[in-house]
Amino acid sequence: MTAPFTPVLAGSAASGDAPASPRNVPHRGGPENPSAAALRAQFAGAIQRVDVVWNETTVYVQVSRVHDIIAWLATDAEQQYNYLSDVTAVEYRDGEQPLQVVWHLRSLPFRRFLRIKVELAPGAALEVPSVWDVYKAADWLERECFDMFGITFSGHPDLRRILMWEQYREGYPLRKDFPLRGRFSRSEQLRQALAANPEARYSMEELSIVDAFDELPADMRARVKSGERTGE
Repeated sequence: MTAPFTPVLAGSAASGDAPASPRNVPHRGGPENPSAAALRAQFAGAIQRVDVVWNETTVYVQVSRVHDIIAWLATDAEQQYNYLSDVTAVEYRDGEQPLQVVWHLRSLPFRRFLRIKVELAPGAALEVPSVWDVYKAADWLERECFDMFGITFSGHPDLRRILMWEQYREGYPLRKDFPLRGRFSRSEQLRQALAANPEARYSMEELSIVDAFDELPADMRARVKSGERTGE
């Protein structure tokens, strides 16, 4: 007879204390997430600084090591950050401040939240490594960040727009230099929207109107013909 099944509960790998809402949390200077010290020990010079604001720990890292750091956090038995909840970016109105790319990681077994950031200096290439090979959830999250901010995630298998259509030419709507009314006139925006074929955004199997295949860009037609399913 086999032993009775014991479910693994979120937080069971931690101290065993019952979850509780923190009280009297300081704005700054609270206790660091234990993973911050582990990152300093493991990656040394790649850790630029650690901030704790409202009990949330943010670790700033070198862009060249961010993939290694996130992969280690996901796979190390003492970390187990098994849930990527978001990939986003922060741009300030002050053009002298760097643009930040942000990853929100959660360790369900240890009930920990960790924010990883890299800073891209003004004028630097807006490019960071993709973590799609670590978290498949990064697929659409990175595409959204690319679509809204123009950040390239090198190594992503299918990096293209996900909210705006692929032929969208007005730029990146969440950048600070993007006009509130868009770069084109309302009449031009309407003309482009009416001219767009929504059927052309899907794979061959998803098309309800086969003729839309002819309206796909050449590179997309080649991908569909090859049977490639990357990013689906």
